[in-house]
Amino acid sequence: MIETSLPIVTALERGPSGDFRELACRYLEEYLSKIRASLERLDEGSSWWRPGPASNSIANLLLHLDGNLSLWILHGLGGEPNRRQRSLEFSARDGAPTGQLEEALQRTVLRCVEVIRSLDPSELDTVRQIQGYSVDGLGVVFHAVEHMSYHTGQIVSMAKALLEGSEPLEFYPRHRDE
Repeated sequence: MIETSLPIVTALERGPSGDFRELACRYLEEYLSKIRASLERLDEGSSWWRPGPASNSIANLLLHLDGNLSLWILHGLGGEPNRRQRSLEFSARDGAPTGQLEEALQRTVLRCVEVIRSLDPSELDTVRQIQGYSVDGLGVVFHAVEHMSYHTGQIVSMAKALLEGSEPLEFYPRHRDE
């Protein structure tokens, strides 16, 4: 098995957080690491491959995660202007190189982590309107984390399919012999 050159330290391996905000940040960082580890094994053109005409490519999912996190965390909690163009996240068929998309997502995740860590606990109770939903800060953070988890799984699954026949991705070597 090839282990990624990126250290994948899971949220659980980092021990008890004692705080929902910190745990959420740890998961966002973990998912970003898994995405990066998946991308480093693929060639440049692979990220725009689609399993079918109605499916998204890895690149589309990178655009989508960047847009979703920007809307829900940076805009919804951080007060930044809404820069999201959701339809373009899915309609793109070719575009920016994978490295550029990865760097953009990394910058967004790091900014989201800053916003979440800086939240006063009372802000988790504050209700906001985001994307037509009335949701409190806790719901905003929870949605962003579960949404990134969902699409990270899709990206990893597609990367594994594209790497069929080569050494598989491995994120949990400590559990290899269980």
